Amino acid sequence: MKKIINDPNEVVQEMIAGMISASPNQLKQVEGTTVITRKDAPVENKVGIVSGGGSGHEPAHAGYIGKGMLDAAVLGEVFTSPSVDQVYEGIKAVDSGKGVFLVIKNYTGDVLNFEMAAELAEAEGMKVAQVIVNDDVAVEDSSFTTGRRGIAGTVFVHKIAGAKAELGGTLEEVKEIAEKTVANVRSMGMAISPCAIPAAGEASFTLAENEMEIGIGIHGEPGIERQKIATAAEIADELTGKILDDMKLNKADELAVMINGLGSTPNMELFIINEKVQKTLKEKGFHVYRTFVGEYMTALEMGGCSVTLLKLDKELKELLDHASDAPNFFVR
Repeated sequence: MKKIINDPNEVVQEMIAGMISASPNQLKQVEGTTVITRKDAPVENKVGIVSGGGSGHEPAHAGYIGKGMLDAAVLGEVFTSPSVDQVYEGIKAVDSGKGVFLVIKNYTGDVLNFEMAAELAEAEGMKVAQVIVNDDVAVEDSSFTTGRRGIAGTVFVHKIAGAKAELGGTLEEVKEIAEKTVANVRSMGMAISPCAIPAAGEASFTLAENEMEIGIGIHGEPGIERQKIATAAEIADELTGKILDDMKLNKADELAVMINGLGSTPNMELFIINEKVQKTLKEKGFHVYRTFVGEYMTALEMGGCSVTLLKLDKELKELLDHASDAPNFFVR
């Protein structure tokens, strides 16, 4: 598969350099690391928010660094967890003495490395807390995880935990609101075409021209089943139906909706999916408070999408609406 790159072994470092040069007044790199932070980190008298994981999911996670969201993102190699040392450097870089909160997607490598880094930081006297995001309703276990995977719903956790920290929340309060968000967010995805890790140079899986995979993971992990490709309305119904079956909502509940592209799906197609999702939710008596359509957590150039629903209450709505200047989640 074709790539617009230089050296496949240098894609992460060159990407980081490009990110910094695109937002030089907002972002900086911790020298000698794959850690990107806010330009003003550590922010005095504020809980630091750190996330990260393997590269290839852009704009996650560095695109969400900024006031009201993340203080730092730790980037691993493509689809590979960042090392313990790199995560530790990220924690140190944003610690102002008020504690550091880690947002971890539920992948075995991420969980192990972030937790080991937290132990190192705590041994140095830093306060660290965490949440593990497991919003994918498709499968309970996969080749990368024990339990449900963390996918695009993680972006809502970044936004809400980041807003709470920006408003002066304590480490305990940030953890509480992050756990509340995780408990109320669900996602599911599908794919119509594969992606290729740059160093491998070939597709990570194969799908026939008339096939799609329902419930696929953001690294190409197998989903529920392969089917004959369906219409956008049918895809939207299947993804939304599985999510609603899991959430067990009440009529008149308020929701935030995210229709997320996996890397090569045109916005045109995402909006078509969204139209059907919105119609379905309205017919079932739910109120959509806010909708986000675009690429928020991708899988390189994978073709496909995911649907995420977040059940809201007054507190979550206020934090979702709080200002953010992150490059890929700007909110006035």
